[in-house]
Amino acid sequence: MKKMIIAAIAVIVSTFASFAEYKEVKDISYTKNTDDYSLSRCKLDVYYPDDMKDVPVVVWFHGGGLTGGEKHLPAELRNSGYAVVSVNYRLLPKAELGQVIDDAAAAVAWTLGNIADYNGDPKKVIVTGHSAGGYLTSMVGLDKKYLAKYGIDADSLYALMPLSGQVITHFAQRQSKGMSELQPLIDENAPLFHVRPDCPPYVIVTGDREEELFGRHEENAYMWRMMKLVGHPDVRIYELDGHNHGDMVGPGLTIVKKNIDRLLHR
Repeated sequence: MKKMIIAAIAVIVSTFASFAEYKEVKDISYTKNTDDYSLSRCKLDVYYPDDMKDVPVVVWFHGGGLTGGEKHLPAELRNSGYAVVSVNYRLLPKAELGQVIDDAAAAVAWTLGNIADYNGDPKKVIVTGHSAGGYLTSMVGLDKKYLAKYGIDADSLYALMPLSGQVITHFAQRQSKGMSELQPLIDENAPLFHVRPDCPPYVIVTGDREEELFGRHEENAYMWRMMKLVGHPDVRIYELDGHNHGDMVGPGLTIVKKNIDRLLHR
């Protein structure tokens, strides 16, 4: 009976969310850096329901191999009852990898400190992103030093949900060292290096293992297994059969939304 009531409430909330009025504020600066490149790249957009309060918050990092890409609002996150923060960050090789990850952390810190002004609940911030954005999701949530710089405990995040993210050291970083994208490396710049049992719920989504990029499913499967072995209580993995690295985003975000709903009704 309790599950039926929760399901009914979820349907009502979802229906209301689809008819809510949404606003979007673009190009908000989130950096304290003063150089021209930081000021041009370190901006975010906030999309939020104007007539709902304390809604879940999704921070979305775009893909592009850490060397390209632009912030955007995925169609699957529109009219979903969330506040959505879409983030730009500095790119390699103009920035160093640590600076890129720091930008991601700064954007998350901005979100936690400001999202209440946009009807979001800072206690329910879900971080997600595709490809390079999935990598940044994991690094910000697993290597606690990045958010600690901003006085934030990474474990205060509601969940981490990377889509086809690299969990070994990112191939763009390996290429900068003269390595092939097929030569694996696990160092402190790899999410896999920071496996731990006490991070927020961790939901991994990849495309089909036969169609994914550079063995992306298999490395994430290893990440899932290691998180299980160290005793993480809420780690899940999904493989989207028939979907490659690029076209897994839409169905991947459907899985993200279902898991957000699961966590909200625990």
